[in-house]
Amino acid sequence: MNVNLAQIREEYARLRARLRRLGWISHGYVQDRGPGAGGPCYQWTRKVKAKTVSVALSREQYAALQEAIDNWHQAQEILARMQALSRQVIFETLPSPPRRKRLGKRVLGLI
Repeated sequence: MNVNLAQIREEYARLRARLRRLGWISHGYVQDRGPGAGGPCYQWTRKVKAKTVSVALSREQYAALQEAIDNWHQAQEILARMQALSRQVIFETLPSPPRRKRLGKRVLGLI
């Protein structure tokens, strides 16, 4: 694992910029149940203390929450990559204690 610190810093800066551009975020799941489903057409579902909670939504709330949930997934992907880059820099550029064998990419969470 040779570290090109300049490239990593550039990628990290791009990831931070992507995070800044994200709008509202929310976890959960939204669905359009369609007319005649015997209940509200639009629903937001999420877990609260290991129990599923559903909330009826207006069409506008549905659209806004769908975008917020998409943003949440993007944020999770960006943060996971930022974590991997951070660990790579920390373990490759800072002094380490003596080890019997080299730390692998899987141990460091890089793959």
